[in-house]
Amino acid sequence: MEKLSFTMKPSTAAAGTRARAIVGVVASGNLEVLLERGLPANVCVIDIATAAHGFAAVWEAVIDDFVTRRPAGGLHISINDGGARPDMVSLRLAQGVRLIEEL
Repeated sequence: MEKLSFTMKPSTAAAGTRARAIVGVVASGNLEVLLERGLPANVCVIDIATAAHGFAAVWEAVIDDFVTRRPAGGLHISINDGGARPDMVSLRLAQGVRLIEEL
């Protein structure tokens, strides 16, 4: 199991008041994403646990794109990867932010 951690400086804080949200299921070709509030509004920490070793650069590119496109400030995001492709990772992150923004 490879563990990665990224601390990002997004431009916008996540909206809403929901304390946490979870999307996805760890299964073949998928992943689970847990989002929790509690960090400063200008920081987003993303911790990843994955069985696919050697893809740190790909993860970093997906995470960079995510914090550029979505309001992620103040969030701690934990990802349990079951072999998801980058497009699925982006989808689950977007779903998670949308869910945490709900009241």
